[in-house]
Amino acid sequence: MIRWLPLGDSALTLVYGDEIDPQVHSRILATAQALRAEPPRGVTEIVPAYTTLGVWFNPLERDAADLAAELVERAEGETGRRADGRTGSHQIVIPVRYDGPDLDEVASRLGLSRDEVIGKHTAAQYRVYMLGFVPGFAFLGLLDPSLELPRRASPRLRVPAGSVAIAGRQTAVYPLDTPGGWHLLGRTDLSLFDARRDPPALLSVGDSVRFEAIQ
Repeated sequence: MIRWLPLGDSALTLVYGDEIDPQVHSRILATAQALRAEPPRGVTEIVPAYTTLGVWFNPLERDAADLAAELVERAEGETGRRADGRTGSHQIVIPVRYDGPDLDEVASRLGLSRDEVIGKHTAAQYRVYMLGFVPGFAFLGLLDPSLELPRRASPRLRVPAGSVAIAGRQTAVYPLDTPGGWHLLGRTDLSLFDARRDPPALLSVGDSVRFEAIQ
């Protein structure tokens, strides 16, 4: 059952669940696609995430409770449907040099060899579940359970752009030089975010991503 929560005075959150689930995420993408195709009156922005859908609106044009009722009804109507490919339809291969500063420690903590860590990381196809943290940062999942580790106890003050990392059941590429607490496995030369590009972010929610090891 989809429920809603207020998000300030000009946004609502539709809540689909509390666990990462590809089927739930597909429902969220289908709803986002339908709402963008036929926006409810007053709606200005739609933002899909792991288990929620954020909806921004003009509070001078639309009552929050009234809009929420319409959104929940429409979202429930999308049950069983999938996004038709216009949203998050791209498949991207990201070349990676697996020489990250945490690779040996990750392998040791997991009881794997370096090659096994690399092999497991490149074997999976990942879904972009959401964008956040900094522009162009795509949260990718789900990681092979045998690669699961909590975040670093002490985050780094600077992680270089292009760093490929893992934490929990997720993997990601840092698009900009930022602080970060994920484990760094390697680095790519691909630009994940460029403000001069259209669109600026390389990845979109719903895209499929695969990593490829290079020398």
